[in-house]
Formats: sequence, structure tokens, C-alpha cells
Amino acid sequence: MDLGTFVSQFISGLSVAMLIFLVASGLTLIYGVLNVLNFAHGSFYLLGTYFAFQLMQLIPNFWLGLVAGVFGAGVVGMIIEVLFLRRIYGRPDEGAFQLLMTYAFILVLDDAVKFIWGPEYKTISKPPIFSGSVTIGPVVVPAYNIFIILVGLVVVLFAWYLLNRTESGKKVRASSIDRQMLSLLGANVPLIMTVVFGIATAMGGLAGVLAAPLRTVTPGAGIEVIIDSLIVVVIGGFGNFWGALLGALIIGEVLSFGILWWAELATVLTFIVMIVVLIWKPEGLLSTKSAGGK
Repeated sequence: MDLGTFVSQFISGLSVAMLIFLVASGLTLIYGVLNVLNFAHGSFYLLGTYFAFQLMQLIPNFWLGLVAGVFGAGVVGMIIEVLFLRRIYGRPDEGAFQLLMTYAFILVLDDAVKFIWGPEYKTISKPPIFSGSVTIGPVVVPAYNIFIILVGLVVVLFAWYLLNRTESGKKVRASSIDRQMLSLLGANVPLIMTVVFGIATAMGGLAGVLAAPLRTVTPGAGIEVIIDSLIVVVIGGFGNFWGALLGALIIGEVLSFGILWWAELATVLTFIVMIVVLIWKPEGLLSTKSAGGK
């Protein structure tokens, strides 16, 4: 493999990793703070793309569509948390109810998308400013891929600052350790949990809108992305934000180079990586119960 091909595949893997990370980080944030394994998280990825598509039919502007997708997915997430998930917190059989309820929402939201927008494939165009390419040494890289990588890095830095350097972030981390004590200290724990769920689902919507120009917008996309996200969360460690980043980087590069080197095994390579990690370190590479990764 020449240097140009290696750099090209590496950058492609980074862009894939950042898209997976945006979904997986929200999934692991929900688990780390709320102790909820949200199987329906991929549905918010799906909702984000359709909200963006709908607005762009009225106003053909990618950035407004991006805002609509992020905001819409976050609002729907908060509504579901308040009206449904909040009712089962603390029950002895909470885990079983979580599994059944979030799986049910996969079916409900997927059918709702088909009912409202139909089963046909939709497309979203790249923003004109990122429709070209960037030359990096001997490699020509799509500018949109660079944009996705930069968005992922901004989210990483913002999350680190929010979780570790702000009062709100400290409350979020505290709620993942002892909700009762935090409530006794005067914090509005239910509100914190709702906002965290909304932010996490909004990140799923963000990933969906960013991925839409690279893939077709279609019902069922949420199920596909949740599989990769769960693999990432298992590899990195449940509830660990930085583990999600590490896992996404590993899976992104495995997918990128796997297609190039072992095309016939490309669909199972991520599962092989997960199995190896589970055998070597079952709790995940950076396992922790804290939302802040500490």
C-alpha cells in the first residue's frame, strides 16, 4: 500500500469513526448517567435525518436542516424520557422494562417515519461550501469528510469542558454516582436526567444529519447504526464517554481498512474485534461507571 492510499483510508476511517462516536457517545452518556441501555437510540439518528429533510424541502438550507434535526431529535427524546422512561426508574424489574420499552420505540418510531414520509429513499445534499475536496500532500480528500472530523473533535472538546470544568457537568457526573445524595443537596435530579437524555438524543440526530449526504435517508437506518454503536460501547466500556471515542476510532479504522484488505470479511470484522476485546477485557477497554470517565 502506498502512502497516498494509506492516508486516504485513514482519513476516511476517521470520518466514519466520528459519525459512530456521535451516536455511541449519546448512548453511553444515557447509560452512564441514567443507567438506561437505550436500544431505541438509533431511532433518534433516524429522526434527525427526516426532520432535516422535511425542513430542507421548505427551505433548502443545510444548516437550518442541521439545526432542525438536532433540535427535533432532542425534543422527542426528552418527551419520551418524561412520559415513559421516568415511570419505570427504580422498579425492581427496571432492566426488563427498559429493554421492552426501548425496543418498542424502535418499532414505533420506524413505523411513524414510514407513515409520515413514506418508505422511499430520500437524499440530502452536502452544503455547497464543503462540496469540493482538499489536497493533503499526495491525497485528495472530500472536504465534507474533513468537516465531519472537525465536528467530532469539537464535540469531544466541548464534552470534556462541560463534564469536567462546569458546575452543570459536575452535577451530571454526581447524578451518575448517587442521585439520592445529589437530590438531598438541592439539585433537581429529574430535570438533569431529562436534559441529559435530550442532549444524548440530539447528538444522535446530529450524527444522522451529518451522515445523510453520504448515505441515503431511509427507514431502518436507525437499526443499522445502533449495531455499530453498541459494538463501540462494548469495546470502550459501558457508561464511559472516552471509551466510546476510543471504540469509535478503532471500529472506524477497522471498517475503512477492512474493506480495502479483507472485503469478503468486512461485515464481520467489527464483531471479531468486539469478541477479542470481550475475551481479553470483558468490562471494556476504559470501563467506568462515571459519566465523566473518571
